[in-house]
Amino acid sequence: MKNKSPLSKEELQLFREAVPGTKRLKNDTITHKPVRKKVSEISPKKLLQEQVDASYYFSDEFQPMLDDEGPVRHVRPDVSHYELKKLRRGDYSPEFFLDLHGLTQLEAKQELGALIAACRREHVHCACVMHGHGKHILKQQTPLWLAQHPEVLAFHQAPRELGGNAALLVLVELDDKRQEG
Repeated sequence: MKNKSPLSKEELQLFREAVPGTKRLKNDTITHKPVRKKVSEISPKKLLQEQVDASYYFSDEFQPMLDDEGPVRHVRPDVSHYELKKLRRGDYSPEFFLDLHGLTQLEAKQELGALIAACRREHVHCACVMHGHGKHILKQQTPLWLAQHPEVLAFHQAPRELGGNAALLVLVELDDKRQEG
């Protein structure tokens, strides 16, 4: 549906006479996808080792100090709190999604490790982890595990359209050497 001009025919004619030889501009919007390097085929053995290495950081005994009030959130001490604000506002859009519904705690830890390893390997900065409500076991444990991992910069409760308080948006640190090379 085209928008009708608020100008009358006489006003349009007067304008065309005042600026001869002009053409209407075509408005086109171009969105650029993030440029990621093509990753060659990875052996299953290497994938399994990445998963084991990444889940090594998750302990059930360690209890990081997370804020109890408000939405679930955490930022690594050496990272700006502005990153949390950007996560909350939706400045980052997740490229990877992990659904932990129906998994045991051990399986969930392994999958979280695999997600972080995949994010680093594929140069993905933001991911969404859906832990669900359920019996609140994974809902309580997932933030505690993520806060322990050295490659996790920050995480925040996801916006409603991505799962709300049943999901987390996670920022993963990318290796600078890999990005340049």
